[in-house]
Amino acid sequence: MGRRKIEMKRIEDKSSRQVTFSKRRSGLIKKARELSILCDVDVAVLVFSNRGRLYEFVNSSSSSSLSQILKRYQDSTAADGKASIAAVETESSPSSCAEVQTCGELVKSVERYLEGPELENLRLEDFMRLERQLADALVQTRTRKTQLMLESIGTLSEQEKLLKQENEQLKDEVANLIGIPKSRNHKDLGVNNLMEVDADRQYSQPLRTLPLLR
Repeated sequence: MGRRKIEMKRIEDKSSRQVTFSKRRSGLIKKARELSILCDVDVAVLVFSNRGRLYEFVNSSSSSSLSQILKRYQDSTAADGKASIAAVETESSPSSCAEVQTCGELVKSVERYLEGPELENLRLEDFMRLERQLADALVQTRTRKTQLMLESIGTLSEQEKLLKQENEQLKDEVANLIGIPKSRNHKDLGVNNLMEVDADRQYSQPLRTLPLLR
């Protein structure tokens, strides 16, 4: 009996969605690792959960880091965009499409020309210019996206480093409060172990004998 085909839509149940995310993420990373080993290629996988947690995988035949691979992707995307723009012949006839400067204006221009009554009046040169501008806007979008991804990775790495430092500082403060000697490796002790050490210290104190009442 074959597998039941899963409908490609958002899983509404939160628990089922989390289980599926964990399984699919592990499967994706496994496939990426196999691809890198079998084909001797550089592979990088970035996954952001719906809570913003970053999961990453890098397996590089040239010992490249994630930032280096993303930089290569950014450079390659920019080069491909410039090549596609250069491949389109530049026309000198005037057109309102050539006046578009920003991505926002470009989107409005596309909507206006493709959905409005002026579509039938556009010439081949107009579509070529519009295509050229769309390619340029796509390169800028990809470049900005890669930049934001690199910044996000750097921020998350810095936050992880700070959390580790705060955790170590908290362990030191707890150890000082209950009087553990510094010679002991309290960094390897958990909260329960610290409480046991404190209890041992209390019970090791000599007992005082109270005078008898006459």
